Amino acid sequence: MMNLDMILFLFCVLILIIFVLIGVAFFTLLERKVLGYIQIR
Repeated sequence: MMNLDMILFLFCVLILIIFVLIGVAFFTLLERKVLGYIQIR
């Protein structure tokens, strides 16, 4: 039973890391679009 809890914990941590990476990538993309829009004007 302890082994199953450990696997579940690692799975949750992995999902959290993936969501953080997606968030950072999306924020970087948004920032570049905004900076590009400012430069065009």
